[in-house]
Amino acid sequence: MTTAAAGGAGAVPPADTHMSEDPTPDDRSSGRRPRGRSVTGTRRLVAALFLAPALVLLGALVVYPIVYSVYRSFLDQAGTGFAGLDNYKALFTDDTIRTAIKNNAIWVVMAPTVSTALGLIFAVLTERIRWGTAFKLVVFMPMAISMLAAGIIFRLVYDAAPERGVANAVWVGVHDTFNESSSFPKAHPLPVHPVKAGGGGSFVTKEPVRAGRPVHLPLVGVAPADMPKDAKPAKEAAAGGGAVSGTAWLDFTRGGGGRPDVIDAKELGLKGLKVEAVKDGKVVASATAAADGTFALPAAADGALLRLPASNFAEPYNGVEWLGPALVTPGIIGSYVWMWAGFAMVLIAAGLAGLPRELLEAARVDGANEWQVFRRITVPMLAPVLTVVLVTLMINVLKVFDLVFIIAPGSSQADANVLALQLYRSSFGTDADLGIGSAIAVLLLLLVLPVMYVNIRRIRKEGRR
Repeated sequence: MTTAAAGGAGAVPPADTHMSEDPTPDDRSSGRRPRGRSVTGTRRLVAALFLAPALVLLGALVVYPIVYSVYRSFLDQAGTGFAGLDNYKALFTDDTIRTAIKNNAIWVVMAPTVSTALGLIFAVLTERIRWGTAFKLVVFMPMAISMLAAGIIFRLVYDAAPERGVANAVWVGVHDTFNESSSFPKAHPLPVHPVKAGGGGSFVTKEPVRAGRPVHLPLVGVAPADMPKDAKPAKEAAAGGGAVSGTAWLDFTRGGGGRPDVIDAKELGLKGLKVEAVKDGKVVASATAAADGTFALPAAADGALLRLPASNFAEPYNGVEWLGPALVTPGIIGSYVWMWAGFAMVLIAAGLAGLPRELLEAARVDGANEWQVFRRITVPMLAPVLTVVLVTLMINVLKVFDLVFIIAPGSSQADANVLALQLYRSSFGTDADLGIGSAIAVLLLLLVLPVMYVNIRRIRKEGRR
């Protein structure tokens, strides 16, 4: 009987013999992991040394501020006394902070939804046009602009004066296309004139008019530069047989020397002024003044009061107050959509490029129209990409600060307030309350966590596929 030699194939290693750190062929074949190594084969000590600087920075820049903010939110304004839940109660009782929470809710619902919808529309439509790439480049370009620069741009776009604000210039142009502007917005009579206020912005004659007697309708309050370019020197109307005639003119002589209620040589007619004859509250006739201010009414106007309707004197339309209390939040959301719709379009276009074309063509062959293909096939297959875009933008809008701070003027900044801006206002300045500011920071963290949880679950689900 042969005895196995030491170190032979049949030798059994002693129980206290340790496995070397370098894996042997037997270790590799049996699947055993050498001691001191991780699953990937990296030495744990080496991995820990490489991760240590990142972990230190993570703790110093993320973990410590979060923990300290939670701790500080339970202290009073001075930071020396325990305030309990008072700071958190203030979040829901203070009107300014409640407005910020309401506006944040509007932002979270509107901004990501509109940006994603526009991105989807742009991505789908630009697939079928030859210059789609150039269009995508133009739409994506605002992403290269900082929030600060975008805020300055839209502060000018939303300027209330039509000659400076692009939005109001367009709006006023469209309005004036369909609505005639008034001719003499600030015109009015003097007490010595035979015309008085008639209510509702109109003016009426003090006495009924008679046929054959020329009527005077003098007004003041119109700058010579604002008079119609083709206005002519006013002249006395000819006395008609059975008609009512008269003159409407600007009773003002440049340089002085004119007389009230007298047509002087240098005074111009109020061309285009509308005149109505009113009897028993009803308009029985109407006329428009000529370039020299003269007008004529039929015999039905005899014995009526002449009225200058308010449409002659209405202030010109100056557009919309985009940055007023009512529209400031939608206006700022519009600037955000202008910046981020391109981001949504690029991501959705990338997802669209990966869709199986044969499936879309099969649906068209089966008789589906483009809307049905889009609604039943394209959108459901793009659902993961749309979710990524929505979640990303929701996290982004929860911390929006720059646009609101720059675009909203001081008079309406409280109406456009959001949590990130309120956090800044509560934490800095002469009346700072770091307890309230820390509570707002914690609230923002709690609002972000559910969105982050949904995103992490989605990433893990995608990783299992």
